[in-house]
Amino acid sequence: MKKIMILALMLIGATTFAQNKNQKASIEVDGVCMMCKNRIEKACLTSKGVKSADWNVKTHELKLIYDARKTDLKTIQQTIADVGHDTKEIKASDEAYAKVHTCCKYRDDEVIDDHKEDGEEKPKN
Repeated sequence: MKKIMILALMLIGATTFAQNKNQKASIEVDGVCMMCKNRIEKACLTSKGVKSADWNVKTHELKLIYDARKTDLKTIQQTIADVGHDTKEIKASDEAYAKVHTCCKYRDDEVIDDHKEDGEEKPKN
């Protein structure tokens, strides 16, 4: 009986340690240029638990790897909104948006038009 209990505890312990705490996620974040990319990725990487952040300027897709024990997607999205960028879930405050560089005003159609390439569709806001 003692051996069975020890074996059971070892299996439970091994299962606990074997779990991967890193989560992968992909979210949409509004922006228009490389300055936006740097700002978005830097904000993510300053969030506790975020291990990797890669935002694509053309698709607006942010790919994340984060430690789910230390943070969650809502917290990461709030950090992004705090530096002036909208996500599907959380919109940046007008005050935070006002602080982004003039070139990065992704809510302004003229700025979007300035950043789009010939033949490219206008990015979604």
